[in-house]
Amino acid sequence: MDCYEGKDCVGIARAVVDRYLSSEDDSHTARVASSVEARFYGKLTRLGELIRFAREMSYRHLGIAFCIGLSQEAKTLQAVLEREGFTVSSVCCKVCGIMKERLQFEKIDEENPEAMCNPLGQAEILNRDKVNLNIICGLCIGHDILFSAHSRAPVTTFIVKDRVLAHNPAGAIYSRYHLKKWL
Repeated sequence: MDCYEGKDCVGIARAVVDRYLSSEDDSHTARVASSVEARFYGKLTRLGELIRFAREMSYRHLGIAFCIGLSQEAKTLQAVLEREGFTVSSVCCKVCGIMKERLQFEKIDEENPEAMCNPLGQAEILNRDKVNLNIICGLCIGHDILFSAHSRAPVTTFIVKDRVLAHNPAGAIYSRYHLKKWL
């Protein structure tokens, strides 16, 4: 609560403020994020905030890195963003068709061929397209980390993968039935 009221509760405020002030990019991004939050708090969905933020950052070309299991959601997201005037490049997780056997990766079903998810390939394609902002649409845990690490553009998440809770991972801590497994 002290931090919320402006007290430097961990003793690094001065160093962090200096970092914001020394990086024009970080300062601008933080200022735009704060502006969108202040003006649209509780008024816009995540999609609405994404559109406002991208516009205010002057991003014109957006990338979508999506899971094949969320192809329809990615297609809808792309259609909305294009209708809003953005150029959109999208790439599926199975890009390049690299079979799991090639890298000796564990498979879901050992009896059937299975292409691996390829976040490095997704990042490479969107890097080549020179997108201004990348949007994760349901990449698996770990794949999202690799994609973010190899993306040259900033990355935000629109949908988090959760096969059990209909892509609502917060449900695990909101539901006592799920939470009792962990606590």
